[in-house]
Amino acid sequence: MEVLGRERGIDNPPRKLAEARLDDSERIESGRPPRAVRLGSFLARDGSDGAPVWVDADTPHAGVVFGKRGTGKSYTLGVLAEGLAAAPGVAPVIVDPMGVFTGVTNDGGRVVAPAVRPAAIPPSVWPDLVGLDPTSGPGSLLWRSVADAVSDGADAVDDGADAVGDGPDAGRCPSLEAIGARVAAADAPDRTRRAVRNHLQLAASWGVFDAEAPPVSTLVCDGNPVVIDLADVSEQAAGAVVRAVARELYEARLAGVIAQLPWLLVDEAHAFFGGVADAALRTLLTRGRAPGVSLVCATQRPSALPDVAVSQADLLIAHRLTAGPDIDALAAAEATYLTGDLAARLPSGTGEALVVDDASETAHLVRVRERRTPHGGGSPRASDAAGG
Repeated sequence: MEVLGRERGIDNPPRKLAEARLDDSERIESGRPPRAVRLGSFLARDGSDGAPVWVDADTPHAGVVFGKRGTGKSYTLGVLAEGLAAAPGVAPVIVDPMGVFTGVTNDGGRVVAPAVRPAAIPPSVWPDLVGLDPTSGPGSLLWRSVADAVSDGADAVDDGADAVGDGPDAGRCPSLEAIGARVAAADAPDRTRRAVRNHLQLAASWGVFDAEAPPVSTLVCDGNPVVIDLADVSEQAAGAVVRAVARELYEARLAGVIAQLPWLLVDEAHAFFGGVADAALRTLLTRGRAPGVSLVCATQRPSALPDVAVSQADLLIAHRLTAGPDIDALAAAEATYLTGDLAARLPSGTGEALVVDDASETAHLVRVRERRTPHGGGSPRASDAAGG
């Protein structure tokens, strides 16, 4: 039985790819390996389902899921989320920019509205977040004001006020109003203070900042899947939410606040690199393994991901790709242990994928299993609207 992402050993002995048909689902599940997620089945040469394929959930991983629209990229991410929900000791968090993962509530999960504390965004990031040049007068004033407001909150806790949350960001978190008060009291030209106030009002209009928001660690304390619904959230606000979630999961694990190993699953991940969430996501890619935080990035535009996303991935799942730059990005992922052209091995069927496993240094064609929970990523049809 094959467990992708797991080093060879007792739970994953070497084996030849089985291509016999397996029609008995009970027989498949009865051989379930420990601490693993059922991805699907090997795709046999005759197009039938072969032996079951699993993904390791015992250790942290960095993964990418590629695929053009309609080939099953988001569906595969949902399959991983379902499996992680049933695996002990892990806690999946799904970033849902398109509103297609609400079906996991049928599997014990919950959908939450995005809410982050202003202090979860570092002071140095705030100017870029609201569209100010950090070196300009308004940008530097906002930077200082956020830093001073956060410092005021830490001093209040030292003086006996109640802290909000736990871990490295524990403290009395400032509100946007408190930051605005710092701006109003600053020794700066009226024009500069007015510009900062206007940009803070823009941030407030996003509706995602709440000084009393619970820390991210509370979302994963029970191990059930959590979907962060960003479907109606602006691009800037969504970037702030992803930055805060990725950063707090990482730091909470470092501080020993979270017992479970978090898995952050990010759909349409290309939208979050290059913006305010970039640094936090890169940290998970390059340093998340040590504290035990996994990151899986799904995108229909692999060419828009930074090189580090592919180079750090120990698990790559590629559905069909047709755009030249995206195929080139896949080619860049080819490891020395692989023979042949990866792009030439891409499957053509919906729900079929080429899986590259760095642990076993192999590549396999796989048919992703059907989901247990509803998938919201299908395209609407005019025939449905017309009643036939």
